[in-house]
This record gives sequence, structure tokens and C-alpha cells, in this order.
Amino acid sequence: MSTNETATCPRILVVDDEAHLRELLEITLIKMGLDVDSAETLAVARTLLAKHSYSLVLTDMRLPDGSGMELVQEVGASYKNTPIAVITAFGSADNAVVALKAGAFDYVSKPVALDQLRKLVRSALQESQVAAEHTTTAVKLHPAASFLIGQSAGMQEVRAQIARLARSMAPVIITGESGSGKELAAREIHSSSARADKPFIAVNCGAIPENLMEAEFFGYRKGAFTGAADDREGFFQAANGGTLMLDEVADLPLAMQVKLLRAIQERRIRKVGATIEEPVDVRIISATHQNLAACVEQGRFRQDLYYRLNVIELHLPPLRKRLQDIADLSSGILRKLTGDQVRISDEALHALMAYDFPGNVRELENILERAIAFANAGCIEVCDLALRGVRNGQVATPVLVSETPVQEATQALPVNDVFSLPELPCSLPDYLENVEKELIRRALDKTRNNRTQAAELLGVSFRQLRYQIQKLKIQDGD
Repeated sequence: MSTNETATCPRILVVDDEAHLRELLEITLIKMGLDVDSAETLAVARTLLAKHSYSLVLTDMRLPDGSGMELVQEVGASYKNTPIAVITAFGSADNAVVALKAGAFDYVSKPVALDQLRKLVRSALQESQVAAEHTTTAVKLHPAASFLIGQSAGMQEVRAQIARLARSMAPVIITGESGSGKELAAREIHSSSARADKPFIAVNCGAIPENLMEAEFFGYRKGAFTGAADDREGFFQAANGGTLMLDEVADLPLAMQVKLLRAIQERRIRKVGATIEEPVDVRIISATHQNLAACVEQGRFRQDLYYRLNVIELHLPPLRKRLQDIADLSSGILRKLTGDQVRISDEALHALMAYDFPGNVRELENILERAIAFANAGCIEVCDLALRGVRNGQVATPVLVSETPVQEATQALPVNDVFSLPELPCSLPDYLENVEKELIRRALDKTRNNRTQAAELLGVSFRQLRYQIQKLKIQDGD
């Protein structure tokens, strides 16, 4: 090997007091074409770290002069671009979780499975290379587009958290209200990680029938049950090497929670109808709009699985907490839906910013998609939004509110003789008919003869409005 090759060869530090395990790890890593240093104590490891730059540190949790956890913390504090992985004893899953929370890149259990070790090392080397590139490049000329739109303080903090946790293989749980963008955040984590070129599989745990869950997650062998005509892989195999997102994980039944816990801890799955387990390498990202801690207290979610999934928590703020992002979000949504063919007026944007958005970003997208169909001349106006509420007592004038009584909708209209009280005696049916006809005409004029929106203004159904127009013989343009 030439001097240049030696200089650029990744270097690994192995820290373990068991001589035979150190030797096994060294041989395995050398066969992968890596340089290896080894240490049997914390003191020796610290000396080597001060002298050399490492692409990965692999440490046992129990050492003669201290704990591997101390090394995890020291590497995280002083060698931020160096991934560190831990070796845990069999059945010590809790130690692995603690190490991941402290900043460990990943873990491997004893007895060490060499195929799993190789996958861990490859992921760590790729992550180390990415970190080194970011360090040596002062300015990224073409930063990757983010899935998460917005420059509010809340979204900037979310993106900063994603940048940090993308460097780890630790499980992440994403919390936030329904429609706040949890799947987009999961995709951002995946695309920012060393697994970006591997599969990202998102699964809605609440949408799978309970009797099919095991087969869907782990796959099945031919003949395992009626209808199993061929072997089939499950979600874990489909995501192998990449990321598996468990959306609405709180909806998992307890029986499936037990099987999922084992698959995550052992990193092995058994197909339905199979007799042997298969290794899988997936990063787990969970998401829920429910309070998982409360689900644990109520007995609806296993505590051990909760601690396994809740290693790192990422919370997404609701849209009403970042209303300054609405302009950017609206532009992005309209660009995606129409390719910049439709824009939104300033008045409509102000109306959106006065709305609570109980459905968050998903509701904003639905509102704009509907408004596109109503918009004239390629511009969305307030009346096209058909918003159904106001925020904090503010009136989103002239926001369309279907629940608004007809009298309230006409208060701002100029006084007309039609609405003046007639002199008695008079014909009540004629008077009411004239009032109804005038209100319908004004609603049609306000919505540019859009009958669907006019019906919303008047608080009636489209069918009712059409019937009244025919009955009163109202013509467009009257």
C-alpha cells in the first residue's frame, strides 16, 4: 500500500478489555481494508484519541478503569465529528438506550454478529465522511432543499435538531398535532443521514387490520396461511439498510407491540411460517399525535417499547404557533399544485393568518387546493378560501363563514328599500320574497356568480340555493 493510500485509509479505535474480542474485531476491520488501533482501558483510549483522528470509535460498556459511557460523553464533547458506537452485553438493551441518549451513533450486542458489525461500520464511515466534508467546506453552495418550509424560530430549531440527530442511528419519536408534518420531518431525518440512498418506508400503524399486522411487518412464507401463495417480504425487509417510519405508533395493539419490541432489540425478524430469524438493519422513526406517556399509564402502550422508541424526541410546533410561515407555505403549496399558475392575494394571506388551523399544514393545503378551483384570473381572494372560523376573537374580514347567519352576513351591506319595514297593511309573502331575492342577488354578485360560494355565504346548501334561484326566477347578471 502506498503512503497516500495509507494516509487516506479510515482509522478505527477499538476499546475493549477482552483480548480475544479485540482480536476478532481487529481482524474483521482489517479485512474491510481499515486501519485499526486498540485499547484495553479508558486511559489508553484517551491517549490514542489525542494523537490520532478516527472515523469510528467502538467501545465496550464495561472497562477496568471506568465505563464506556464516559468515553461516549467525552467523544461527543471533544470529537464531535467522530461517531462512537458501543458494545453491550446480551440482554442489556437498557444500557444501549442510555448510550444512544448520551450521543452514541449506534450499538452492537454481544455475542457480536460480524455482519451486523460490518453494516454499523459502513454506516459510521459514511457519516464520518459527510461530517468531514461539511467541516472542510465553509459554505455549501447548493444546500439540499428542505422538506420543511418556514423561517420561524420554531422551524429553525426543528431543522437544527434534525441536523444533529441525523448523525445518529438512535430511534427518534416525532410528536405533534395531526397534520403538522411529522412524515415530512421523518423524511428530512432520513435524507440528511448516511442512509439517504437507502429505502424510506412509512407505515400507518392505525390503518392495518390487527390480524394482518405480523405478516405486513415481518413478511410470510409460502403456505403460512390460507392465501399465502408465495413468499413475501414485510416492511422491515423493504426498509433494510434504510429507515422505517411507524406513523401513529400509539395505535399498535399490545400483542404486536411485544413482537415489535423484540425485532427492534434483536435486530432480527422471523417471517410468519418460518423457523429461522433473519437479520435486518433499519433505523426506526416513530410518530404520534397522542401522548405516549399517558398511553403507558393507561396500559394501552408497553413501557419497555416506549423507552425503546423514545430515545430522542422531536416535537413539531402547530401551525398557529408559526403563522409567519404561512406565506412561504402557501407559495410552496401553490407551486406544487399549479406550477406558479395561481397566486394568493395579500388580503387572502391576512385572512389565513387570522385562522386557527386546527388541521395544521394539512388543512392549509386542503384549503388552498379547494380555493384554486374557485379562483378567477389566477388569483385566490378571501372569498375563495371558505374559511370556517376566526382566531382569538379577531374577525378575518371578509372571511367566508358558512355558519354565519344570513342577518350577520348582510349587516355590512348598504341599506336598501327592500329591507325597510313596509307600511301596513302589506303582503308578507311578497315582502319576504323580495328580501330573499335581494339577498341571493347580493351573494351571487359578491362571489361573481359562483353558486357554491354564494350558498356558503347564505348558510344554505348548494341544492337549496339552486332551488330558490329557480323558484324566484333569478337570472345571472340580474
